[in-house]
Formats: sequence, C-alpha cells, structure tokens
Amino acid sequence: MLLEKLRLLKEDLLVSTLTIKTPEVFKPLFEPNLRYIGIWGGRGSGKSHHLAERAIDEMIGDPKTRIVAIREVQKSLRESAYRLLCDKIEDLGVGNQFRILNDRIETYAGGSITFMGMQDHTAESIKSMENIRIVWCEESQTLSRKSLELLRPTIRAKGSQLWFGWNPRSASDPVDKLFRGANTPDNCAVVQVNYNDNPWFPKELDAERLFDKKNYPDRYHHVWCGGYEPQAKGAIFNMANIHENRVIEPPTMGRILVSVDPAISNTENSDEHGIVVGGLGEDQKGYVLDDVSLKGSPQQWAERAIAAFDKWDADSIVVERNQGGDMVRHTLKTIRPNINIIDVVATRGKHVRAEPISALYAMNQISHYGSFPDLEAQMCRMTAQGFEGDGSPDRVDAMVWLFSKLFPSIITKSKPRTSNRQPSSWMS
Repeated sequence: MLLEKLRLLKEDLLVSTLTIKTPEVFKPLFEPNLRYIGIWGGRGSGKSHHLAERAIDEMIGDPKTRIVAIREVQKSLRESAYRLLCDKIEDLGVGNQFRILNDRIETYAGGSITFMGMQDHTAESIKSMENIRIVWCEESQTLSRKSLELLRPTIRAKGSQLWFGWNPRSASDPVDKLFRGANTPDNCAVVQVNYNDNPWFPKELDAERLFDKKNYPDRYHHVWCGGYEPQAKGAIFNMANIHENRVIEPPTMGRILVSVDPAISNTENSDEHGIVVGGLGEDQKGYVLDDVSLKGSPQQWAERAIAAFDKWDADSIVVERNQGGDMVRHTLKTIRPNINIIDVVATRGKHVRAEPISALYAMNQISHYGSFPDLEAQMCRMTAQGFEGDGSPDRVDAMVWLFSKLFPSIITKSKPRTSNRQPSSWMS
C-alpha cells in the first residue's frame, strides 16, 4: 500500500498539487510532534529516497526551512545526498521552487539545504547550527558518540527534528544504541525497512541481491536485511560460526566461572565493565552462559559480578592482576569476604590473547547459550591488528580470560611481548 503526500504549489495565480507516493512502512514517521525520525535497514530499501523526498516536501511547505545533511566524514559533495536531492527535485517537477548552486540548494525565500561532515566540527563551531530546523544524518552507522553528543543538544529550534538513516554495523554503533537500545528518546519514531518494503525495487538490483544470497551468504543478511556486520575485515571471530554453534539449552555444566574486566573509570563516557559467565560442559566444550556487563561504579560492577556468581552457582571469579588487581580483589572481598578469586596476568595485547580462543570457536568448541548481541558485535570487530570498534572491547576481554582458564592447555607459554605504550590506568 502507498501513502500519498499532497502539497499545493503556488505558481503565480495558479495552484497545482505535488503528490509524493510513499510506501506504507513509513507511516509511523508521520506522527505529529516527533523530535527523532529513524530508518534502518538494508540496501535497496529506499531509506535515502524517502528522506530526500521528505526534505523537499518540508521546504516547499515552508520555503524558509533550513536543513543540514551531515555525515561523520565528508570530503566532497560526491559523498553527500546533494546529487540525490537534485535528481528528486527534477523528478518531482519542482525545479522552479529551488535554486541549485554548486555547494548547496536554496529556496527563493531564504531556505537552504547545506552539507557538512561532523568530523570537521567542535563544540564551539557547531553552535552555528542552533537555528537549523532539520538535521538529516546520512550513513548514521558511522556517526561517533562524540558527534551525537554534539548534535542533539545543539539542534534546539522550535519544532526542530533530527533524521537518521542507517544500515547497522553492530550493536555497539552509537546510533544503534540510541534508537534500538534499552532506553530510547521520547518523541521518537523508528522503522525497519528492507528491499521487500520497496514497491519500486528494480529487477536489476534484485538480481544483485540473489547473487549475493547465493555467493556471499555470510554477508547477505547485513547488506540486504539490515542485520549486523558479520565481522570486521580480518576479524578473528566469525558471526556465521557463532550462529551455527548457538544452543537453546546447554548440557550439564561442570566448572563455571565469572570473568570481570573493569573499565578504567566511572563517568558518563566511560567504557563498560565486562562481566561474562561461562563454563565447561560435560561434553568438554565451552559455553557462554551470560553477559551482564554494565556501566557503573566499582561497587555496582562488583555487586553485579557476585549476583551472577550466585545465579550460576559459579566456582570462581576471574580478575586481571596486572594493574589494580589488589583493588579489584579488595572491592569483591568487601562484598563477599570468602569468595574464590582467580588472578590472571596479561603479558600480551587483548587481540593477541584472543587469538587462541578464536581458534576454539573455529573448531566448534565453544557455543553461546542464547544470543549476546553486544558481546558478539565486539567479537566480530576484533582483528589480528587490534579492535576496530568504539571504545574498549571489555566484554571480549572478559570472555577471553574466562576461556583461557577453562582451556589452559591451549594458551601458548611464549615470551612476553614488550610495548612502548603506557598503561592508561590501574584497570586497563
């Protein structure tokens, strides 16, 4: 079913009608008084086409409207929505309502659409956007947490809106956390759209989709259906492998451990405290049983870790001793004096420590009991060169230490590697 958005166009003494046909899936985005509009999904869904038509419609309705189309990084207009907007203006037959310039699009009443990259701005320079009525965030999956923190309070004009379109990479993407996480903003409408929601999905593109489905099944769900990226380029963990070995019920468990990788600080922008529960089944395979990672104070992570310890009737809590080990131990012992703690010592980088555990996954020796999107997203951004994600892979590190203790024989006893990097804190 198609929605039809009608707009009266005044041309001298004549009045004509602009009709924009819109797929039914976008209907929730037309609710009144929305502050945030989000559209996520795969290729060919029409996300950008809808937002481009919406921008043109808004400017015809109020020719004084000012819109900024942004990306995290924009080196030239070729990387922006400029060309798409120009084409839409021509296709809709409203060229007489706009003035198309080399770097922006204007109305004859002072309205405009400009294009910019967030990476070029600071808290001071972005203040120039205060009177913008609409911000359209293209390729929002690439937006950094810093960019979102700058944007949201800056766009404050009466009735202002922020539009986001994205194909999710991982659950750790800041835009995904904002709109698909546990706590979403008020006055927010978010829809998922894919190729099958697009009534104008071309047969040429469908042929490409079918080719990918047959030849690249590991990436098909991400590219065409809006699923998370299966893995970063060169990732040492594989999402397809994780899916294949996922279990609904674990076997009878033998040894069970709770592993903790505390964050370096407790502020709004701090990383999470990684807290992962896992065990060795009677089949001698490893199982991830729970991920209870959180942000919070040392008291809070310690209470969460001990609660997981009790819930799973665990044998020990694993903590890294390199920096702050005594204080980590003290925090746990303050809450539960007799709890059994295993100290581990890091002599190599996080990604190096993760490689033997990734080999266990590749040999189908580790399964996940249920789904752990945040942990799995971090795993699939861990490469042989390091972590290619936002922040620190605290969940992965906790999981790696856990299985290092459950499978001690696979950890190669090699000469410690030295590093010129200085430790960032007592808990890094």
